[in-house]
Amino acid sequence: MRRLLLATAAVMIAASGAAYSQDATMSFFVTSVGSGKGADLGGLKGADAHCASLAEAAGVTGKSWAAYLSTSDTDARDRIGKGPWVNAKGVKIANDVASLHSDANGITKQMALNEKGEVVNGRGDTPNRHDMLTGSKPDGTRIADQTCGDWTLSGAEGAAMMGHHDRTGLDDSAAAKSWNSSHASRGGCSQAALKGTGGDGLFYCFATN
Repeated sequence: MRRLLLATAAVMIAASGAAYSQDATMSFFVTSVGSGKGADLGGLKGADAHCASLAEAAGVTGKSWAAYLSTSDTDARDRIGKGPWVNAKGVKIANDVASLHSDANGITKQMALNEKGEVVNGRGDTPNRHDMLTGSKPDGTRIADQTCGDWTLSGAEGAAMMGHHDRTGLDDSAAAKSWNSSHASRGGCSQAALKGTGGDGLFYCFATN
């Protein structure tokens, strides 16, 4: 009985340590769900709050989160802190802002996990969810007319620039393989429009501290 109790305690301690490890390390994830209202995220404030809510639900606390989104007067690259950033498995995505926006970053389908540590559907999966809202150019600066009204629109008007988290598209062009600047939404900013090109209103979240 004593051995059983000791073994049980060891398992509990190990499990606690694993949870603590994730709390201390995860600083990047793809949202497992969007707002449900297309590209209307409630602006940057609402998007940041969504990141924080998902992280906390996954057991990660004590961090400040920012959505990787540009607006008409804000560049996504300036919102996300200095790095480094690692995913839910502790695998490094990038050391800093410069490496994040270079070919050296670690964003792939296998590494761009959601907050639960799950792989997000990409091209070839059903449904395809690889379009990530960014409103950004490849260098992380804004495209003012492709932010769906600074993330407040959910109808037929507007457009959002999106990237491919799986680095895969219709061809082998740089845009098709871009994690943050592949193509604009077609048909507006609604959930249906985003799904129409292989998206679901998902976006990237980074810990700023």
